[in-house]
Amino acid sequence: MEETDRRRLLCFRVRLLTELRLESLWAPLLRRDIFTADMIEEIQAAGTRRDQARQLLSDLETRGRRAMGDFVLCLRESGQEALAELLSDGRPPEGPPDQSPRHSEVHHPLPEKPPSAHPVLPGPVEEQPQRDSEMVYPLNSEPCGYCLIINNVHFHKDTDLKHRLGSNIDRQRLEKRFRALHFEVLTKEDLTAQSYHIQIPGAIFGTDGQRIPVQKVVSYFNGSHCPSLRGKPKLFFIQACGGEEKDEGFEMEADTPPGRREGGKAVESDATPMPGPGGDSDELDATASLPTDSDILVCYSTSPGYVSWRDTQSGSWFIEALDHVLAEYAHREDLPSILMKMANIVAAKVAGSYKQMPGHFNMLRKKFFFRV
Repeated sequence: MEETDRRRLLCFRVRLLTELRLESLWAPLLRRDIFTADMIEEIQAAGTRRDQARQLLSDLETRGRRAMGDFVLCLRESGQEALAELLSDGRPPEGPPDQSPRHSEVHHPLPEKPPSAHPVLPGPVEEQPQRDSEMVYPLNSEPCGYCLIINNVHFHKDTDLKHRLGSNIDRQRLEKRFRALHFEVLTKEDLTAQSYHIQIPGAIFGTDGQRIPVQKVVSYFNGSHCPSLRGKPKLFFIQACGGEEKDEGFEMEADTPPGRREGGKAVESDATPMPGPGGDSDELDATASLPTDSDILVCYSTSPGYVSWRDTQSGSWFIEALDHVLAEYAHREDLPSILMKMANIVAAKVAGSYKQMPGHFNMLRKKFFFRV
């Protein structure tokens, strides 16, 4: 999608989310090949009407240069002339975007207010020259990369680890998001430590409770062990506890927006030890002793030594926030900037009196922009 079209969608996003009549749009969208039947089914499975509208607008940005023009025609065919005129006057949006409260755009349990004190306004973006720089990793192939998702939900009874309810929501989010970003996605479910060795040499926690350090997993993808990946970016996103400590945060100034509380019963640490004698709870998953090889970025859901929180109904704080910022900013910001926004969202959340702070080790040599 052209940058001016993308900015126009962002400019009128709140109004589109409020006024789009989706039922009359499905047939025109399918007829004009903007989306396939499977893609429309995925959008319809997003949840409420507003959630579906949000997903539609997000996916629309990935449908090529003609997407906006075809979408405007679909709006006209479905009798939504006012929205069609809004998007089709042929001029880049002038002035700041719709200033309606952004909290109405963000579904539970993301913060009701934007993490920043000031809204992010779409301004002139020198995107293409920046992405074509020698200091930017090229992502020109199709697919542009490969995404392996390992989703462990059910642990053996003798491990003293609870089943990770809500983890399948994380998996679905990541599968859909990285496919939209032009990655080929492969998902593996409930692997034991031995199975991890078969799939990839190393792991975090097998369903049999056996642990393999994160650094071991990462090291098998460095330039020494995997020559075909030399010079190519390797990204790791790890949703797991870093230990048993619970972060209680610290007192903030009165004018600082308080963190949003996630009401108690559905929120648990990840993975939570089963009550009863014996058995180890999740221990430190990773330390700073990562491979020194270049072109690697490892992002952790929590600081070493602390628990990572997961809502059993809406997934983990970390993955939900990651999916949100990728949808909002992947088209115009580089990866470290996106991760900073993600960390700000997670840090604003509260489970009872406890908080969480993600972090990452960045050993990339160049800027990384996702392909959209």
